[in-house]
Amino acid sequence: MRKPISLFTFSCIVSIGTLLFYNIHFFNYVADNSNGSVGGKIFLLTSLVVLMLALNFMMTYLVMFLTRIVGRILLAILSIINATAVYFVFTYSVMIDATTIENVFNTRYSEASGFFTWSLWLFIFVFGVLPALYCLFQPIVFGKVKKLGIYCGSSLAIVLVVALMNFNQTLFVSQHDTELGGLLQPWSYIANTCRIISFSHDENAEEIKLPDGKIADNEKAVVVLVIGESARKANFQLYGYKRDTNPLLSKQEGLKVYQATSCATYTTAGTKAILEPIDSDDLNELLPNYAFRTGVDVSWRTTNWGEPPIHIDEYLTDDELGVQYPDEDEKYDAILFRGLRERIESSKKNKVLIILHTSTSHGPNYADKYPKEFEVYKPVARNVEEGEKNVGTLINAYDNTIRYTDFLLDGLINTLRSMEDWKRAMIFISDHGESLGENKMFMHGMPMRLAPKVQYEIPFLVWTSENFRDYKTTSTKQEAPEGELPAVLEQHYIFHSVLNLLSIQSPAYNKDFDIFKENNKQ
Repeated sequence: MRKPISLFTFSCIVSIGTLLFYNIHFFNYVADNSNGSVGGKIFLLTSLVVLMLALNFMMTYLVMFLTRIVGRILLAILSIINATAVYFVFTYSVMIDATTIENVFNTRYSEASGFFTWSLWLFIFVFGVLPALYCLFQPIVFGKVKKLGIYCGSSLAIVLVVALMNFNQTLFVSQHDTELGGLLQPWSYIANTCRIISFSHDENAEEIKLPDGKIADNEKAVVVLVIGESARKANFQLYGYKRDTNPLLSKQEGLKVYQATSCATYTTAGTKAILEPIDSDDLNELLPNYAFRTGVDVSWRTTNWGEPPIHIDEYLTDDELGVQYPDEDEKYDAILFRGLRERIESSKKNKVLIILHTSTSHGPNYADKYPKEFEVYKPVARNVEEGEKNVGTLINAYDNTIRYTDFLLDGLINTLRSMEDWKRAMIFISDHGESLGENKMFMHGMPMRLAPKVQYEIPFLVWTSENFRDYKTTSTKQEAPEGELPAVLEQHYIFHSVLNLLSIQSPAYNKDFDIFKENNKQ
């Protein structure tokens, strides 16, 4: 680094380093998924190598020549981000797509800190910090503008020629654009960050108001909606799992168990889908906001984050609940369930909606999500990275979170069961599922068209007090006849079912997406 080198040489080194350090997974994916003969694959891979080298060279040369010190800083930052991205691609089999970037923006330190391991820091130091230092301190002879035109023009010509030679690969690229874009560094997070910023700008627009509704009776009714976090159907005893992860709920009389799928594989979109009347990219008025505007007493309690905008008077975080109940450990979800009976009975309204947004089964540190007395399955992995070495220990930790969920929901049902002056209902549904090492995939967030079923097959549990509402029957046919439920439900059934339970008459109500028979007051 003491000897000055030309900008041409520097750009070549950065381009080659970017290919070798950060894009091996990209080429592995192409090799595994491209069709054709061996010769055709070799030609495609060679073409992609040339394209990547030429594009990276051209961009490095341009940025460095035009911005000098700023260019050095930018390359250093990209080196560290590249290393971080590749570590997560390699360790957790994720793709750096728009969903992943949105999850990053919605992640708090308490969640992100679970990923901080010595292997992460070592990887970032070797493949991020050291290249960054090289970019910052290597002396460079920049040359004249004429060379800029020659080198960048030649690079662009090479890109165009190689692209034309591979025009027949357009179908392959279009079929795998999500995966290819999610593995290509640094373009994956740069492009998808721009997309998320654009999406956020659109979503920050005022939510679309639903038609006004009204409460049809004065019957005292309470609905407690529990939004589960990363709870997958496959590990619930109620759905046939071999372990007794639901020892209490399996004995609860009157508990209904539905087959269901999520509309997304990450918290923000999954929670939105639970609360909206239809599966939509638009920001429609959400269930708590609409119920509150209609005159229902609504309370939101959360140990989580990432939900869409909630516009109600009572929004309580775990920290606020911890002040209210200092004898309860606020790092566990039991804090959400404290004092619910008193909260409901003290309401000055006849219709009450309580929404509990839990975090019980969120990784990577499943073993930190439940009190130690619920550590039934042992030994446990402390985090996903440790669990990769022995997936069984990761599943043990995850299954303990399901047993803790079982305990919390059972206690809630028992509390509601004893409140005989009210019509009562409990609904539990998860925002999405979770991968626990199947096909070497972990956690969640894969695009829906690529996600394994464990990331979108979710539990959907319902309990109601006697003589509250009659349930529809579930059809076994591919298309359910009118008045019956399909075999598999989606998350937006929640909105319309809760309107029914709270006797809200509304043009927004759709009886076809209600698990209960139509209320005669609707």
